[in-house]
Amino acid sequence: MSERSALQRRIRAWLVLFIVCLVLSGLTAFPLVTELHWANSLVSHAWLQRVGDGLDRADEDYPFLLYGTDWLAFAHLVIAVFFYGVHRDPVRNVWIVEAGMIACAGVIPLALICGPVRGIPFGWSLIDMSFGVFGVIPLLVLRRMIKRLEALPA
Repeated sequence: MSERSALQRRIRAWLVLFIVCLVLSGLTAFPLVTELHWANSLVSHAWLQRVGDGLDRADEDYPFLLYGTDWLAFAHLVIAVFFYGVHRDPVRNVWIVEAGMIACAGVIPLALICGPVRGIPFGWSLIDMSFGVFGVIPLLVLRRMIKRLEALPA
């Protein structure tokens, strides 16, 4: 196997990992009420209980509010589709990886600004920020491999 094809296989493996994680994180935004019931049955934590109570109330009295999390889930799925372009032509579509890196970086100021505004405990904002930190890792690896692929002779 040539270096080029081995690199392309590694790029595709990292892409699959990233896309699967993005899809899973999106799919988990649909059943929030059920997930919080499950989480609260496993763990006794004041903040989780409060979030669960809020979701129960919203689901019962204002179900349209949860429509926003449906759109959040949908956005994750749509973003995952864009990464198929990287699969098709990694060098030409490296910009998708770079845009993903920018989005991961944007998670941090969003959590730092909106978390306090919405009354989110700082520890939970740190958890939110970790999605950007951990999300950027496979993207950094992908970008580095794509740049190596670009430098190889055709």
